[in-house]
Amino acid sequence: MKITPSARVLSMLGEIDFDEWQCVAELVDNPFDDFLDIIRSGTEWPDGFKVRVVLPSSPNGIIEIRDTGQGMSYERLARAVRAGWSGNDMHDKLGLFGMGFNISTARLGRRTRVLTTRAGDTEWIGVEIDLDQIKDDFEATDIAEPKDNPSLHGTKIIVDRLHRTRADWLRRNGASLRSTLGSVYSWILTEHPFELYVGGNRVKPIRHCHWGDDRYVLYNGKERIPAYIPINEKLQDGIACRDCGDWQIGSGEVCSVCGSGNLSVRERRIHGWLGVQRYLDKTEYGIDFLRNGRKIRRWDKQLFTWNNPDGVAGNEEPEYPVELAHQGGRLIGEIHLDHVPVTYQKDAFEYGDRSWLAAVELLRGVGPLHPQRASKLGYEENTSPLAHLFKGFRRNDAGLRYLVPGDGQRPIHVDTRDWGRKFRAGAPEFQTDERWWQAILRHEEIKKRGSEIKTADSVPAQADEQAVLDALGSAAGGSAPGAAQPRVEFETVFPAQKETETRGERLARYEGAASVHTYLSRSYGHPDLGYVKVRALLLEPRERLLDDNGLPVPVLLDQRSGNEFTALVDPEHDVFRRFGSDYADLLLIELAAILKVRARSDWSLSQLVAEIRAESLRDGALDGTNVGAEARDLLAEIRARLAEVLDRTGGHASAYDHLSEEERISTEKAMIAAGRVDLVSRLGLDCGFVHHSPALALVRLVEVMPASFLDGAVFRGPYAGVSSPSGKALSLTRVTGYLADVATLGTFAGEATAPQLRRARLSIALLRDELAGQE
Repeated sequence: MKITPSARVLSMLGEIDFDEWQCVAELVDNPFDDFLDIIRSGTEWPDGFKVRVVLPSSPNGIIEIRDTGQGMSYERLARAVRAGWSGNDMHDKLGLFGMGFNISTARLGRRTRVLTTRAGDTEWIGVEIDLDQIKDDFEATDIAEPKDNPSLHGTKIIVDRLHRTRADWLRRNGASLRSTLGSVYSWILTEHPFELYVGGNRVKPIRHCHWGDDRYVLYNGKERIPAYIPINEKLQDGIACRDCGDWQIGSGEVCSVCGSGNLSVRERRIHGWLGVQRYLDKTEYGIDFLRNGRKIRRWDKQLFTWNNPDGVAGNEEPEYPVELAHQGGRLIGEIHLDHVPVTYQKDAFEYGDRSWLAAVELLRGVGPLHPQRASKLGYEENTSPLAHLFKGFRRNDAGLRYLVPGDGQRPIHVDTRDWGRKFRAGAPEFQTDERWWQAILRHEEIKKRGSEIKTADSVPAQADEQAVLDALGSAAGGSAPGAAQPRVEFETVFPAQKETETRGERLARYEGAASVHTYLSRSYGHPDLGYVKVRALLLEPRERLLDDNGLPVPVLLDQRSGNEFTALVDPEHDVFRRFGSDYADLLLIELAAILKVRARSDWSLSQLVAEIRAESLRDGALDGTNVGAEARDLLAEIRARLAEVLDRTGGHASAYDHLSEEERISTEKAMIAAGRVDLVSRLGLDCGFVHHSPALALVRLVEVMPASFLDGAVFRGPYAGVSSPSGKALSLTRVTGYLADVATLGTFAGEATAPQLRRARLSIALLRDELAGQE
């Protein structure tokens, strides 16, 4: 069988940069194309649509790809293995058998055998391409194998004399390969009855863990923004060349690129969805772009960057994520662009093609995503689907406002990422978004309870006895001033409990008046002690937690089954309310006593508590890097809010005037270091300086311009409506005190001591509570 071009060119194809998974995917594309042809034809296919990838078991092994497709005739096989040839329509198919086949097989090994048969054929026919034997006569060896069952059909590709590094990778990374292919072919494997096996295990489609189409947030308390936006935009039909794939301009009879007359009118449509992931991740966010069902780009983030059409090269500015950027993002999507050309490696689209640029404009608009930034640069408000999502979900504050689960104080990103892994593993209770939704509702409930407790604390705990007596005396006709008054006793009355209440009934009553504390609900232990699984519950404020002797306790552990415990916590206990102890501290003491007995450990209780905390609550460590990052993230959010207010009110010039000379120099240096030399010439002319000024300068801006930033503008504290100067000062100091702590820590976290870090973390929580919109 003659193949083209020469063996030397075939060998060079193996030097083209294809990852191992790409090589396998190229050889999977073609049977999937064959399967789709069968489905379109309406032909019954009782043997099913299966592709099996056999991985090498040793460095000297083989890789084999077998399918149950239609098989090929000798003539089609001869064309299929010819480098650069494609019998596939450039728009309907996943693969281009010729070039993709030769690149992938040459990259995997030195010898490839292709065998194919159709139902009714008496044998397998094929060709052997040995890169070490083929000469410039282009002759490859025809091969044939006997066929026991005439009804068999399909194709198998066997590659041996494998390149050692690629053979080792394939041999050791079967699970990783299945995961990648499960993501690349997720849509196809979900929508069609195709079965793909790698190393004997079935490849499962990797689906997106997104919020349901019935979830939404309210922007500014009134505009409903859904967490899932379907996309289905029908474009004008176009004329395309079936040979080279080029879309034609005009209505000529031959292709303007290759001269072929094989033209056809084709549909052009952008469809899929954009949405919000149920968890935040540093890498797993972005948009998947698909062509004919195969993902070309996964977790693509380029639509989150605005390319200023009036700027110079390199002026691109990422817009998402910016606030809390180190935590990652959660905006995701799956967009089908069947009409947009891709590169030969199928790992990118032709980004200069007009069809790609039109898709970008439809999905994210032409202007910035941020409304204030768009207005500042003279653009109309961006109403694209991505800008709509950005407006509603660009921040990650816990609660209903941004659809983020929390523990009553902060987001629980570690837990939600773990739930995402369980979703992908197929755990039934994590397939819907209900677990995430309930965590949000519990966060709001705990937060509301905390607000009620703060309100209760502001009211005197004891009645003003004299005032009551005076009122009673007046109501009774009054007694002479100074006359002795009868003493009135006040007694707190608690609802009587049934004397016959059993321990089980008492615990059930506690649980009925409790909510889950998500952060504390986790596995606790140590490799030397063993582990227990704890479900932590916070009691309602009016419920007192009593042990089996009827004595009040802050924490009560109840063993359920095996290593599972329920931990009941009374947030109203004096040790929490009066002395400020942490829930986790007392829970760890209870757990340490149990694990000490179970493991027969000779460790002291303090050592046990220390080791369990280090093992099980690592994310709560007082680490300068972590707390400093939290501080800087909050400062970035406050900077953005201050800048919005100054931009809206035109107060940027006045604010800039309040910076000292040293702060102005520092601001200018920070702009240059960040590559924002364009902002230096505009210092004081707009609010851009706020994002680069020293953190402590923000404190003074709030101090000298309180009317601009309080009363719900940035911070919720009252100001304009407060009548007394001392009241205004108290409201302002409440904010600036926390802000000064956070600004100091954000600047000097590396030198902070443990007490300073504890104070800073508390100030971060308190300052976040002071932000408008946190009620």
